[in-house]
Amino acid sequence: MTLKPTAAARALDAFASATRTWFGSAFPSGPTPVQERTWAVIGRGENALVIAPTGSGKTLAAFLSAIDRLIQDAAPGHDATGPARARRRGVRVLYISPLKALGADVERNLRRPLSAITAAGLGASAAPVTVGVRSGDTPAAERRRLRTRPPDILITTPESLYLMLTSAVRETLRGVQTVIVDEIHSFAASKRGTHLALSLERLDDLLERFDDLLERPAQRIGLSATVAPREEIARFLGGGRPVSVIAADSSTTPEVSVIAPVADMARVPATADRRTRMERAGRTGRAGRAAALGPARG
Repeated sequence: MTLKPTAAARALDAFASATRTWFGSAFPSGPTPVQERTWAVIGRGENALVIAPTGSGKTLAAFLSAIDRLIQDAAPGHDATGPARARRRGVRVLYISPLKALGADVERNLRRPLSAITAAGLGASAAPVTVGVRSGDTPAAERRRLRTRPPDILITTPESLYLMLTSAVRETLRGVQTVIVDEIHSFAASKRGTHLALSLERLDDLLERFDDLLERPAQRIGLSATVAPREEIARFLGGGRPVSVIAADSSTTPEVSVIAPVADMARVPATADRRTRMERAGRTGRAGRAAALGPARG
């Protein structure tokens, strides 16, 4: 399905054909206003703090931009020499979440679109876009595999990222281009937030050592349903770098329906509760059995 040439459809113009086709099929009504504004900011290379309620599509907006960039670089015919080849050797997208259990959200906003888009947009000769998870629950064998064969997209927590940057595993992160911080409000003003802020600066310091390979520093995208004050969270995300705030400020009117179980609430018919019905049934049963036996004999 192809989106009509409206302003909403034009928000997808920068994406690859396979990405546009998948989105048009999955969301015939087109992008939400939050998604349109997020893609515009990300497309300009700016850091972004996206504040929008659940269901606005903010997580998908961040993931889809990252997926599309990976898809376009991995597509047949793309220049795979120099910087492009170096990018394929390590993690390019970091998704940082406060939770270890990310199954439902990641499945809906990352794995499902990634699978569909890569199936449509990449040939058999193209390297697949890979996804890995590193948290406190990751087995040692899997951690070793992530070091020797790092994924394109790494899902992790602030604590695990901190540990990765203090070990030899940090070399797998020298190709990171995008950092997505989900539920950023849960990190601010906390010990986890301190770890995260320090880790993001250490990551950029690591990237600057390889400035001949990629554009520096990594683009930061923060996601939250609600934060206050916004300016403080933006400074927390940017670490001194400018951050564009995208907020869904328009109020929504909820749809409320009132359904009455009876036509007239002033005349609700009396109904016996379950216990009363059971007692009545018991009395009826005993009376029936007595009538069947006839009068007692002396």
